[in-house]
Amino acid sequence: MPNRLCEHCTATCCRYIALPLDTPVSAEDFDDIRWYLAHENVTVFVEKGDWYISFATPCRYLDRDFRCGIYKKRPRICRGYRTGACDYHGGEYRYDLLFCEPAEIERYAAERLGRMKKGRSGKRKE
Repeated sequence: MPNRLCEHCTATCCRYIALPLDTPVSAEDFDDIRWYLAHENVTVFVEKGDWYISFATPCRYLDRDFRCGIYKKRPRICRGYRTGACDYHGGEYRYDLLFCEPAEIERYAAERLGRMKKGRSGKRKE
């Protein structure tokens, strides 16, 4: 039986997929992220220093009443989900960083890579 908290939810956790990314360290890494962000419904976020790519796409088994249409046979990932980290009652979600547009990661990369170059040589390379 679903958790009582789920009775009031609009299935926020069933409307996206987030997967870990390697932390970008090079211009090529940041350019890959820029490409990800060129696609609709894709964001990249950093949480507690870890990078993730997120796809805003609802689960195909989500019913109109926001309940799981295959609850008894739901995937292992869903079975392991605990409401302690619930998107619904957790309040406003706070990312360390959130990128929604290619230009955002371009600006961040320019700043970050510039600091990395400066840190290696003690002065900025032009």
